[in-house]
Amino acid sequence: MTIDEASQRYHIPLEILHEYERWGLCGAVKKVIGSWQYDDTDLERLSMIMTLHDIGFESSEIETYMKLLLEKSDAKAQCLNILERKRQSILADIHFREKQLSHLDYLRYSIRKNQDTKRTI
Repeated sequence: MTIDEASQRYHIPLEILHEYERWGLCGAVKKVIGSWQYDDTDLERLSMIMTLHDIGFESSEIETYMKLLLEKSDAKAQCLNILERKRQSILADIHFREKQLSHLDYLRYSIRKNQDTKRTI
């Protein structure tokens, strides 16, 4: 399957496929008449890359994670550590957003309370 076919069939942006190739993770991918040919293993790896993108990983984080996953047999602990750090980062962002919502709700409450007070006067 060529890069264009993989992009269209699996809705993978070409930029992600080009990153995948640039990272050198296409072990089984062979160049045929100037085009990379993807096999099932590559598509599984690309699925993982898409998942990491969806979670919010930056390209550099994905590259590090995938290289650890594919090149080191004892990398599970390191991969778990990366996932835990990302989880903590997302939780911190959620808590920050919750505080923002709380402040927003207080401001809305204050405005409504002032409007109600003016109506009764």
